[in-house]
Amino acid sequence: MKFIVSSTLLLKQLQAIGGVINSNNTLPILDNFLFELDKSGLTISASDLETTMTTKVAVTKSEESGSIALPAKILLETLKTFPDIPVSFTIEPKTTFAVEISAGEGKYKLTGHNSDEFPKIPSLENFSSLEISAEVLAQAVNKTLFATGNDELRPVMSGVFCQLSPENLIFVATDAHKLVRYKRADAKSKEVASFILPKKPLNQLKNLLSHEDSKVKIQYNTTNAFFEFGSFNLICRLIDGKYPNYEAVIPTENPNKLTIERIPFLNSIKRVSIFSNQSTHQVRLKISGKELTLSAEDLDFANEAKERLTCQYDGEDIEIGFNSKFILEMLNNIDNTEVCLEMSAPNRAGLLIPVNNENKDEDLLMLVMPVMLNS
Repeated sequence: MKFIVSSTLLLKQLQAIGGVINSNNTLPILDNFLFELDKSGLTISASDLETTMTTKVAVTKSEESGSIALPAKILLETLKTFPDIPVSFTIEPKTTFAVEISAGEGKYKLTGHNSDEFPKIPSLENFSSLEISAEVLAQAVNKTLFATGNDELRPVMSGVFCQLSPENLIFVATDAHKLVRYKRADAKSKEVASFILPKKPLNQLKNLLSHEDSKVKIQYNTTNAFFEFGSFNLICRLIDGKYPNYEAVIPTENPNKLTIERIPFLNSIKRVSIFSNQSTHQVRLKISGKELTLSAEDLDFANEAKERLTCQYDGEDIEIGFNSKFILEMLNNIDNTEVCLEMSAPNRAGLLIPVNNENKDEDLLMLVMPVMLNS
């Protein structure tokens, strides 16, 4: 089994799928890339059993079909040191698994592993499918992923909930302190369905979709989801379980509406939060008339900060506390110039919504739970 491939092209594709590989695998074979050579070219896979990614790489010359598992770490570290040159692989894929790599004036030898040990990529049965633009999917992942939880006791909250319907697609993420709902009316499904996608494959998609301007083909059944775009395929196991009824926690009556420029608001919270208690990160918002006063204090160290901002406000005077980390994360994931913070009472959730969204097909809502103020 022989083939010649561009070093930079191979490195780029290996790095793209290498994020799937765990740093501490229980199965040693998962520390490897699976190389499969046939008439159609070179296919490379990486897996952690839950998520498998595959990519096609163009080869300039190849002899004999075959497959072998090659150690990921040594391969990536070697390829990073090469300039853009052709690299030749000569492999004995059946008995010794000997691999010789030739590049420029150098020769490098290593031992691969039997490809039969590599986990078989699951095939989808009884699946439904849809197509969605890469840009829409990338936006949906970017807007929701930060709000997912890390609680191992509530695995459903560690992923993004996807609701498909003929009207729109809805993506939801929550960790019980904050929630994001992202709707797209320009992406639809013929069938009504819902599933929970894990965080890790979504991170992989997030990194790759930003470079794509094509369509993403999605297939799914009750256990797995499959994504096909560009030269990549990704298949992942879905999170099993029932997602909480997120609609029930979104307050509908919010008479107090604060409209403010996003960047000054963001920067002000950043500054003030430096002086907040480092375990609660509590920032106090006091709104009266057209003035917003942001304040924070850390009584243990006698630290205190206060800033005033002008704003548009419609409602009764209110004093409410939020965890500054959550508010900052949300403001960083909104692109609009202005945002509206809708509130009902100091002990009820606040809604953060972009103002004057240019894309009429996009509907973004962020919810944040308040923190109890020290009187």
